[in-house]
Amino acid sequence: MNIRSLSRGDGAVIGAAVLLLIASFLPFFSIDAGSGDETVSTWSAALFPLLPTVTLAALASAALIVLGKALVPAGRQVAGLTLEQWGTALAVFVGWSALWSVFSTVIPDIGHGSDNDGISKGAGAWLTLIFGLAFAVLAVLSSRLPALQAPLLGAPKQPQPYGGAPYGAPQPGLGQPGQPGMPQPGGYGYPGAPAPDPSFGGQQPQPHSYGGQAPSPAPQSQQPAQNQPPQSGAQDFTAFWFAVPVPRPLFAEDGSPTPIAELAPGTWYLAVEQRGATLIAQTQDGRRGVLQDSSGIQRG
Repeated sequence: MNIRSLSRGDGAVIGAAVLLLIASFLPFFSIDAGSGDETVSTWSAALFPLLPTVTLAALASAALIVLGKALVPAGRQVAGLTLEQWGTALAVFVGWSALWSVFSTVIPDIGHGSDNDGISKGAGAWLTLIFGLAFAVLAVLSSRLPALQAPLLGAPKQPQPYGGAPYGAPQPGLGQPGQPGMPQPGGYGYPGAPAPDPSFGGQQPQPHSYGGQAPSPAPQSQQPAQNQPPQSGAQDFTAFWFAVPVPRPLFAEDGSPTPIAELAPGTWYLAVEQRGATLIAQTQDGRRGVLQDSSGIQRG
């Protein structure tokens, strides 16, 4: 499950489904019985078709939309449609059922309809209509309006790359060795460290091998630097950490159209290679794939 792939529209759909569930417990009909008013909610057996077609269908629709976005890999299909498409279609059915619910009656009209005298709609009926229509509209527009496509949780302030970056590699939010205010590496044994000063009692370390003989220095290459073969163009690319602004699919390197993973905002991924306008990215579990849309990415 990848919760960070949910958008603000998905959060609004979940909120509308919860409001429909709350409205189902409120009085749908108020009955004047003479001795006192009686109420009937959506959970009453007299209104049984209303419960599965509006309240329960809205909860099922929200669950399908969330699973369609949060499952990895995304885009799983059932009977030719993705889970998100099934959830959107069910949300439209919820709005249709909520619209016709205001025309329902507790007792079938007989004759001139005197059997329903003293029966009026309660707060639950009107809230079911409002929340049902809002639920359908939000489900349809959540993947189309830019304002509803923004990430629901957002990226963390200082995400850390998994496994840690190698020494000297840039890390988000951290300074680099050698910069002002950062501790300077040094000490005996560190490459480039100064030798001990003999005036303060320091001695130059003399390497010795077993038997007391100093090892001979390793022969150095006499080949001129200009005779070395030129570096290939592929070695010009340097791996870097990056994060995506919105959820984006990661495709297999063999060109398969089915995504193998989905990159979520707020998580750092490693770009290991560049092929034209695409990047070869590596996920947390070590899978490699092609990121076709690299626009707007945040480099670490």
